[in-house]
Amino acid sequence: MNEALRQVLSRDETAYGLWVTSEASSVTEIAGALGLDWVCVDMEHGYLDYRDIQGHLTAARGTDLTVLVRPPTQDLEPIKRTLDIGAHGVIVPLINTAEEARAASQHAYYPPRGRRGIGGERSVTWGLELDDYVRNANKELLFVPMIETQSGYENLDDIMSVGGVEAIFLGPGDLSASRGAVGDWEGPGVAEINLDILKRARGRGIHAGLVARGTDEAMMRRDQGFGMVALGSDIGLLIRQIRSMTNALDRATQHHSWF
Repeated sequence: MNEALRQVLSRDETAYGLWVTSEASSVTEIAGALGLDWVCVDMEHGYLDYRDIQGHLTAARGTDLTVLVRPPTQDLEPIKRTLDIGAHGVIVPLINTAEEARAASQHAYYPPRGRRGIGGERSVTWGLELDDYVRNANKELLFVPMIETQSGYENLDDIMSVGGVEAIFLGPGDLSASRGAVGDWEGPGVAEINLDILKRARGRGIHAGLVARGTDEAMMRRDQGFGMVALGSDIGLLIRQIRSMTNALDRATQHHSWF
């Protein structure tokens, strides 16, 4: 798990990904075929369930694609079940303190590092590869806290000190909301905070990631030094492309109108 992604990050290159909000497993299959480094299947918002997660994981078989899941909460049940299905790691939402990060990480790792229970589900090939998986899971899985509130930013150094944190993920929209700019992607001061988080993470050898809203922003984030950049969400990219084409067709139709 995650070997190819870690190789990209170890070279200080940007690993490109996709935020997945659709149940269509073909989205993940296409992401792998196109050579993306990772996807994050989002359970926090929307309607995806554990069966959908299994479909996305199955679609990634035979590729080097890392499949992360954002569970709906920091609780034991969704983190444990997500990993039991076979997710390669979790991006955990709304981490505000080191205590929250530490508690959530306990759900992701087996003893003695954590308190994840051992089951016989898909992650261990229904028990056929249990010994190998259990022996290696603690060092192979990715546990990624999301920094997306003012409290999370204020406690950043303590959160990054929690054992096992190789990467953090930024949520500019929610961070803006927590600072009073509800509905803004980067409200007042948030652009500077994003870069401060990036600088402090890199200083600790921790990779930082976020979602870009277009090609220009993805290039900017790459040049700024972000290690994980999502090119967008599956549905967002579909809307963006359709809107771009229809706008272009409307302009062309007006230009060539006979009337």
